Amino acid sequence: MRRTTKPMKNKVIKALLILGVFIYSSISGLSLIYAQSAMINVSSRHCTSLNGKWQAIIDPTGAGDWRQVWQERKPEKKTDFIEYSFEGGPVLNVPGDFNSQMTELKYFEGTVWYKRTFNYNLNDGKRLFLHFGAVNYFASIYLNGNLVGKHEGGFTPFQFEITDAVRKGGNTVVVRANNQRLKDGIPGLGYDWFNYGGITRDVNLVETESTYICDYFIQLKKHSLNDVLGWVKLNGIRSLQEVEVRIPEINVDYKTKTNNEGLAQVKFTSKFEPWSPGNPKVYKISVRCETDTVNDDIGFRSVEVKGSKILLNGKPVFLKGINIHEENPFRAARAYSEPDALILLTWAKELGCNMVRLAHYPHNEYMIRLAEKMGIMVWDEIPVYQQIEFSAPGVTDKMDLMMHEMVGRDKNRCGVIVWSLSNETSPSAARDNALINITDKCRSLDSTRLITSVINDQNYKNNIISVWDTLYRHFDIISLNEYLGWYVPWQGRPQDVKWNMLCKDKPVVISEFGGEALYGNNNGPKDEAASWSEDYQEQIYKDQTALLKTVPDLCGTFPWLLVDYRSSGRMHPVYQNGWNRKGLISDRGDKKKAWYILKAYYDSVKNIY
Repeated sequence: MRRTTKPMKNKVIKALLILGVFIYSSISGLSLIYAQSAMINVSSRHCTSLNGKWQAIIDPTGAGDWRQVWQERKPEKKTDFIEYSFEGGPVLNVPGDFNSQMTELKYFEGTVWYKRTFNYNLNDGKRLFLHFGAVNYFASIYLNGNLVGKHEGGFTPFQFEITDAVRKGGNTVVVRANNQRLKDGIPGLGYDWFNYGGITRDVNLVETESTYICDYFIQLKKHSLNDVLGWVKLNGIRSLQEVEVRIPEINVDYKTKTNNEGLAQVKFTSKFEPWSPGNPKVYKISVRCETDTVNDDIGFRSVEVKGSKILLNGKPVFLKGINIHEENPFRAARAYSEPDALILLTWAKELGCNMVRLAHYPHNEYMIRLAEKMGIMVWDEIPVYQQIEFSAPGVTDKMDLMMHEMVGRDKNRCGVIVWSLSNETSPSAARDNALINITDKCRSLDSTRLITSVINDQNYKNNIISVWDTLYRHFDIISLNEYLGWYVPWQGRPQDVKWNMLCKDKPVVISEFGGEALYGNNNGPKDEAASWSEDYQEQIYKDQTALLKTVPDLCGTFPWLLVDYRSSGRMHPVYQNGWNRKGLISDRGDKKKAWYILKAYYDSVKNIY
């Protein structure tokens, strides 16, 4: 088939419109802000990196807005007193959070202005985009003294076309990055991780043809190991073109044509070597049109739920997982590079994990791609966390934006098998409606993966756990957090726990459990410090492994968590000192006693893969 059929065309166009351009309210008071979705697979494009040293202005009161810092006014006469300047000020590394780069910014939450100059000569007929991997939390972008656009959300990519704004030769880009917590933000005011601010991921100038391949989805059709069903989308005036998808290793050379909207259906059958943790096979793929070519490494696998089982490539799989925050503990800083990802994923692999839950927001793309190469499945999540104001104006729009940006970036990564849309939110009618709606939207965008939201409102009484939340009916997986032995005392022996499940015949995962321990604290049970000891944490893991044997339809576990991480709300001066100590590894890389309990448990779980 060379042309898109009408039902497929309408479905894909609807998805692309959702993934495309968003207009939403900004925190600065402007009524409408234009935000462009980022093109896919930026690393394969013609990029000029703007990473490196950026000049900075620290602006704790936000005065730079009305002083128009981005225009970089200079004094013209003696009575002109310009009370700001990038010259002579601090210099910050990009990518990188500003909190870990200057002692006085350690707990700073507010505005930092960034400035970078660059030279560029754009060839005739080409287009140029300014692409950001992420800026936390609210970003205003200026080029040569003019507003380019704004973006809200600290963990997903965005871009702006600057074809008509870039000058031949010297240019100046200024970024206002503000990580101030917002009651109606995503996440909201309260969350249990460190609020790293700034330009935290790569910045690139991306040059394209006048009509280029902006997006594509090339994955297996649901329930199939041989049939690819997807699409390719062009951006530009030459919307009608021939499109080719080539996989030389297996002699695939599929040709199709775009329609008037620049959309081409991709539908072909081949014999694939399926990706799995034991065999993380990917193929070199070339996506071509008459004016552009994009190369990618893509794997093919099937993931689905059948009854109470999770099937990978048609075979039951147990998810031996671990939670990870996007932090390099040795630097006490936001992780952003492939070496950072390698540290964390190597530990997960050594622990015996076949999956990581990237909590509680989309991690950088290096983490996603490296996990796929290492044979580690990924749980991708947006930061809809605890104190979200679901009924506040614009909040559900922000949720939708972040979900679409996450799916847009990672939809071709076969290692991603779960989209997670919230964590530990409080029951309410507004919450239920919001999560049901976003689940339906996510499923309409991508039906090939499993969808869940994490809930921890189950009841525990008389050593019986009652899982009652009706929201679980809308998800593929029942994901619940429980901290028996830490926040909640045991009411009987762990091995005697009974379960009362409202939703039966669905896969169940324990998405969090654990307790805090300061590495090296091995005080006995009579000491007041016993509850912060490695011995106590070790006992929690022993009890939890006994509890896991009682869980009906258990298909995976994700203990909290791999490594101690910074959290300003953790204020115990002796045992925490600004760190959440629930890690199985300390902030210095030392394995705690509980590590070995979990490793032994995972070694005992036999998988096909």
